[in-house]
Amino acid sequence: MKRLTSKKIESITPYAPGKPVEELERELGISGSIKLASNENPIGPSPKGIAAIADCIKGLNRYPDGAAHYLKDAISEKFGCSPPEIILGNGSNELLDIIVRTFLLEGEEAVYAEPSFVVYKMSVQAAGRKGISVPLKDGKHDLAAMADAINERTKIIFIANPNNPTGTINTQAEIGAFMARVPEDAIVVVDEAYFEYVTNPEYPDTFKYLRDGRNIIILRTFSKVYGLAGLRIGYGFAPARLVDFMNRVRAPFNTNSIAQAAAMAALSDDEHVRRSVEVNEEGKKYLYAELTKMGVDYLPTQANFIWMDLHKVARKLYDALLRKGVIVRPMGPTQIRVTIGLMPENERFVKAMREVS
Repeated sequence: MKRLTSKKIESITPYAPGKPVEELERELGISGSIKLASNENPIGPSPKGIAAIADCIKGLNRYPDGAAHYLKDAISEKFGCSPPEIILGNGSNELLDIIVRTFLLEGEEAVYAEPSFVVYKMSVQAAGRKGISVPLKDGKHDLAAMADAINERTKIIFIANPNNPTGTINTQAEIGAFMARVPEDAIVVVDEAYFEYVTNPEYPDTFKYLRDGRNIIILRTFSKVYGLAGLRIGYGFAPARLVDFMNRVRAPFNTNSIAQAAAMAALSDDEHVRRSVEVNEEGKKYLYAELTKMGVDYLPTQANFIWMDLHKVARKLYDALLRKGVIVRPMGPTQIRVTIGLMPENERFVKAMREVS
């Protein structure tokens, strides 16, 4: 019989989504759990986004605007770029797949950090292409080593900034030194899903390279600070010539009407963004202090989650926390990632950690 699929597809480790909270509670016989595993906005979606959803429901018999005309105009106005430089996706995950399918040709390679967002590796593997992983250094992208890994077959380099799962950033100086070493015909994809949470003044202005005409794709999302994760809508900026090619691969109507309407409204909700960042900073300072008291090693974060090294089997602690109704994300043999929640959620996590450690 013929093979059903390629060995490269068989080798992919599927993304492991968490079970619904209700299902976990049913299995464990508990209730009132808190979810600190998926880096969601704990204060909820933008109120303006919610209002926009109600307004567009009556038109759901119609297909969405396939070009996302109005949303692109709003993004263009906010960030000072032109609509032909913008692409929309069903979350930034879809945009990553589109980038790989559009540009990573047979015999070409991609470079990414390890650990970083798992979809980079998955998209490259699914396309049957070769990926080169470069270990983090001090918890962040080792851009010098990533530049060393570039060869004549390298087509795409992925950089998560802030990095998921460690929450670290690379600075303007580090990105600048890296870009100076990247060949003109390679494409640098900078994933800035958490950029709204960044408070470090050395965070880079990647639009500089877009304005300079470099082959750069900057990815962002409405899932995090805007609280629209359930609607699956992300966006990207790139030179118009790259966007034109990606639009040839992008599926028609890939972002739905409700997502477009909510995203456009949320984009103008500066108060919701301000409050989201404020809550995150408050929770971050509290968790830093409590983790230090407990002697837990963690990396200072520029995102809405904290990476911790427990120096013991993470899965056991994850299971113990789960039985107390606290859901976190195991990320390695001894590491977990914990979303910064509302203050009562942060306090409950700390209490549970003290009880199970």
